Amino acid sequence: MPSAATQTALKALIGFDTTSRNSNLPLIDWAEDWLTRHGAICHRVYDDTGTKANLWATFGPADLPGWVLSGHTDTVPVDGQNWTVDPFQLTERDGRFFGRGTCDMKGFVACCLGLAPVLQQASLTRPVHMALSYDEEIGCIGVRGLLREIAEFPVRPMGCIVGEPTLMQVCIGHKTKRSLRATFTGTAGHSSRAPEFVNAVEYGARLVVRMQEIGRRLAAEGLRDPLYDTPHSTAHVGTAHGGTALNIVPERFVTDFEFRVLTQEDADALVDEIRSYLFDELLPQMQATDPAANIELELLAAFPGLDTAPDAPVAITARKLAQRNDSIKVAYGTEGGLFDEMAGIPTIICGPGSIGEAHRADEFVTHDQIDACERFLNALVGQCRQ
Repeated sequence: MPSAATQTALKALIGFDTTSRNSNLPLIDWAEDWLTRHGAICHRVYDDTGTKANLWATFGPADLPGWVLSGHTDTVPVDGQNWTVDPFQLTERDGRFFGRGTCDMKGFVACCLGLAPVLQQASLTRPVHMALSYDEEIGCIGVRGLLREIAEFPVRPMGCIVGEPTLMQVCIGHKTKRSLRATFTGTAGHSSRAPEFVNAVEYGARLVVRMQEIGRRLAAEGLRDPLYDTPHSTAHVGTAHGGTALNIVPERFVTDFEFRVLTQEDADALVDEIRSYLFDELLPQMQATDPAANIELELLAAFPGLDTAPDAPVAITARKLAQRNDSIKVAYGTEGGLFDEMAGIPTIICGPGSIGEAHRADEFVTHDQIDACERFLNALVGQCRQ
């Protein structure tokens, strides 16, 4: 059964609606008070508005290299989902904890906070740091400010564990992501005279087809990494909107699309391929009919992939802590690549719960997964005593 401290922390965390559109400061206030009362030294890094913050907490000697336990505090919305329990009140039933974020990833954060009483009493010879971030769910935005500060520390941590849900398997890699939005502006007119106008939907549809062609090319000819469930890079169109009525030539079309790319391939080269297609091929055709026609391309989110070697010390230690001999890689994105790239901290991903339960109605994490995470973290404390 999970410890009383972890259950207390999880109940508190679920009670804060930290959907990314909201401030996370009430949660940060609670966590900082909890950690400070248990002996941690805490520091905040705010966003430009002052309404959100990262929290960095340290137990043990800060002048030596230690371990980082990293988790984001924001969650995805519950809007439109059919929950059978209150998503912002922890519900326990049949060996499961229900609530928004129990799996992704307040379960891991609660285990870290629940470790505070243990860390307070431990005679640590290496520090344990906790990094709580904001706005991970909308593009791994918030942690960057914290990482810029960590990169300037005189002593950097020796390893980072990002507690995204992996069923407590040790994950050594995830794909690079680039998400974009293309907005096509054509000219409206009566559909009976359609050839005289620029049909934004038609040109936008050509981009959708090109993305499909790139995706098929990546699947057929791209590099492979067998540790991924989908072992190749992918191209995906998520949304497409345009037009107002059948008898009006559509003036506007907007589509959001993404690339998830193996670290061995060049994500920016795929973005450049799309940019060239839009501005060297499609836009001149549009403007040949109407010079006022336009295309805008916006980068919505970008974060690096993670590719930690299986024999890296951080991976070897994590497998020992998890009592496993295997490693996995995941297609979804995490802050792990940023810890590695921006701060130079070797990183793995390992946390309780299944990604299959994340972002869904009646999101849950099992008691067994929380138990396994607590065993993992207590073993890490043992390492930091040595």
